Amino acid sequence: MNSSIDVNDPLFLHPSDTPGVNLVNEQLLGTENYGVWSKAKRIAHTTKNKKGFIDGSCKKPAASSPNLHQWERCNAIVLSWILNTVSKELFNGIVYSTDAFTVWTELKERFNKVNGSQIFSLHREIACSAQGNLTISAYYSKLKQLWDEYDSLVTLPSCGCQTAKAYLEHDQ
Repeated sequence: MNSSIDVNDPLFLHPSDTPGVNLVNEQLLGTENYGVWSKAKRIAHTTKNKKGFIDGSCKKPAASSPNLHQWERCNAIVLSWILNTVSKELFNGIVYSTDAFTVWTELKERFNKVNGSQIFSLHREIACSAQGNLTISAYYSKLKQLWDEYDSLVTLPSCGCQTAKAYLEHDQ
């Protein structure tokens, strides 16, 4: 390893950064769990300081760069971490890929689909939710999980226009 790479550099590999590590237990199946899977993976890659390989901010160095080999190793590790958490059907379609960012982007394009029926279903589940036999803590946790899922699906406009303000007010 290049001795100029410090522990805070995304190109640094810790001894625990091995291809066989399974960073999250959630296995990507398709659109039904892409949101949870991608959120868990982003958190895991952030803790390993490898998020730049999936968000594209850690670019491949030039062929003449002394860090090219290290970047390729880190990219291969991140790619293996992705492969470790996809279903067998998806695995076969991405196993020949060589770039973690490209795989991440393609999975996002394929499975990050939000449709009105999902949002309506969540809205209905939140509105019809009742404590029933649940403890207050369990009921709150269930409701919080539903709201968090709803918030992850519905992105509100962030501009300062009247329409955005109306959306934000309605959401509150």
